[in-house]
Amino acid sequence: MTSSPRGLVAGLLLVLFFLSCSVNDAHALPAFARKYGLRCSACHEAWPMLNYFGQKFKDNGYQLMNDRDAPIWQNPSYWPVTFRITPQWHRESSDKVAIDVGAGTNNAQRKITSTGFDISGLDFHTGGTLEKNLSFYVLPSSDATGAFHFETVMGRLDNVFGSPWFNVKLGKFELDNVVSEKRILTLTSISGVYQTYHFMPQGDGNIFGQIGDNQLGVEWLGHSANDRTRISAALLSSNDGNVGLSFGANSYSGFFAASQAFDTGKLGVQRVGAYAMIGEAPTTYFTSGGAVLNGAIGNKPFNREGFVGLFYLGKLDFLVVTQHGWDSAWFGQGYGQGSPNNTPGTTLPAGARAPTWNGYMVETHYVYSPQLIFIQRSEWQRMSRQACPIGSCAGSATIAPMAHNLGNIDMYTFGYRYYPIMTSRAGFAWHNEYSWFRQRGTAPDGTDLTNSSLLLGFDFDF
Repeated sequence: MTSSPRGLVAGLLLVLFFLSCSVNDAHALPAFARKYGLRCSACHEAWPMLNYFGQKFKDNGYQLMNDRDAPIWQNPSYWPVTFRITPQWHRESSDKVAIDVGAGTNNAQRKITSTGFDISGLDFHTGGTLEKNLSFYVLPSSDATGAFHFETVMGRLDNVFGSPWFNVKLGKFELDNVVSEKRILTLTSISGVYQTYHFMPQGDGNIFGQIGDNQLGVEWLGHSANDRTRISAALLSSNDGNVGLSFGANSYSGFFAASQAFDTGKLGVQRVGAYAMIGEAPTTYFTSGGAVLNGAIGNKPFNREGFVGLFYLGKLDFLVVTQHGWDSAWFGQGYGQGSPNNTPGTTLPAGARAPTWNGYMVETHYVYSPQLIFIQRSEWQRMSRQACPIGSCAGSATIAPMAHNLGNIDMYTFGYRYYPIMTSRAGFAWHNEYSWFRQRGTAPDGTDLTNSSLLLGFDFDF
């Protein structure tokens, strides 16, 4: 009797699961753990997600505020570096994909599913202190083919004038927020970002309001000595973190965040906060021979406002985000990315409006033990006003009339991470996760588009 390929894959994955569960118990995360001799669980609820102590360590500029902070006290062989990559098996499925069925025939659509073994990109983290109260972080990151870019490059002055209320960083960095996308626990092609931070209305050209992306600019951060109160303000180039002043020269955005933590005894430390991204970005670009130049004009406004919370109930905790978004009607008509170009004399079609929407996210973690965490996340994005509602935008050459729910998103993900080892030298996780995604009216035939992703992989760092 022969076995089917599907049965062989299922059997192999089952064997890998039991092998990973048999590894001996250990704790901690590399780089900073090696420097201070701490366990991973000192700073992480489940790496890479920070706990309250880990957030305080980060806010202090990767310092414990003791005599081991400065490099002069470190072992000369210490090198603050961590490599992270995720070999995996995954299954991707989309229920309605336009396909060519043959010459001379109309396009059709069908469900497309693909499975196989793969790898993620590589993150190469290095950071720490150059001297007491002078810290840095550099993160060259590649895609799965090895093409690198700089995800994070920043220097920071800590505790200026001896005050924790005065810390300044300059470079490319994650926006300061309670719910961090860069420390996300989910890994599928659908759940690897927070939809709420990246949502764009259909036909919208504003690529600049991506709260989940690292941005280029300068940031001031202040916090109380115990880190319960935090406040920050950043001035950013409106270019979504792209270098060379491309698609965002001569325009700036501000990001502001504040949060307050409360100790509730055995339940843990709860934190609530709010943030706002207020800025402008270009819709007009000078061109030369048809090529877009860096000099951008025709700036139009946009804003994002949100409330966040981190709530602990013993082993159960919740990340909560609600966000409102508003874009200028120019972005709603597709301007903003260099094409179409808002040339002088361009006017908006009659009835064009500024798109607005609301996003909601709840992520639940059940920390069964420091080695095993269960994860569930639900996200919903809802349009409240389309750029071109049905019956408007007469004569528009860019955007067709839109149903009231066009582009609305529902996303759900379920998974767990098991950490058989977490030492001061290396970390290893067995990650299993399933994600489901639906977007209204975006299939080739105008119906709803549904995608799903299943991932089983080893997530490790060294």
